[in-house]
Amino acid sequence: MGQESVSNESSDDQRYPLNVELPSLKSLFIEMFFDEQLLSTGTATLVSNDRDSHCTLITNRHNVTGRHQDTGECLSKTLGIPNKIIIHFHKPGKNIGSWKKIELPLYREDGSPFWIEHPTLGTDADIVALNLKWGSDVLKLPYYLKLDLDRVGMVISPAEPVSVIGFPFGLSTSGKLPVWATGFLAQELGLVTKENPTFLIDCRTRQGQSGSPVIAFRTSGHRSVKDGRVSASISGNIAWEFLGIYAGRVNSESDLGKVWHVSAIEELLEAADQDMKNRQVNVISE
Repeated sequence: MGQESVSNESSDDQRYPLNVELPSLKSLFIEMFFDEQLLSTGTATLVSNDRDSHCTLITNRHNVTGRHQDTGECLSKTLGIPNKIIIHFHKPGKNIGSWKKIELPLYREDGSPFWIEHPTLGTDADIVALNLKWGSDVLKLPYYLKLDLDRVGMVISPAEPVSVIGFPFGLSTSGKLPVWATGFLAQELGLVTKENPTFLIDCRTRQGQSGSPVIAFRTSGHRSVKDGRVSASISGNIAWEFLGIYAGRVNSESDLGKVWHVSAIEELLEAADQDMKNRQVNVISE
């Protein structure tokens, strides 16, 4: 299908089984191939500002390049570099439990990559976007960056729990539903900068979770800022805060992992939106 089709309606208001949390549906299993040879597996997710704005697929740069982000070494023991990606999307409908595989090439005929890199950090940022044209054959469930569904304004401090929702070693809980690995925020989020929009978590993660959404998930209340002051709420409502995209451990001996902050995801989404607009202009001009 190339960069061709996916779904036309945002369906996060659809009825789902009570035993499946909505964030579980937002993590997508991906496979990287060289031709027909499977090289690796990972995780991706969709992001959008709101229900009416541009939606794109986000994952780690090292997933699509097939190379270590820092050293440039091949990640696959076969020394293969991926030339296509397969994304396992949920099929639309009321019953969760069926998936549709969408295959996308990673390179154009001239050898240039289809993926979009961060607009200012470029190849230094281990996050990329892939644009798709949405059809009706898959379910579109993004993390919304400008709505309070996925960003409720939660205040999160060091040592508070955070969850990495993905597919360690390609494993899933049922079908292609992800595994929740939960650890702790390992620093103050206020230390994140525009020049280095990453933060650390302490979580026992493994390969295959690269590209996973990282969220703070609360079932009985959380802290937020009201009238310039931090206040706590006690509620029976479930809430979560989308924090960013997991990129991997700082080294093989540590459970400390790097997360690309949501502020960098916002900038990448803007770049993906501009890329789509540029393509539309080029098509019209031709």
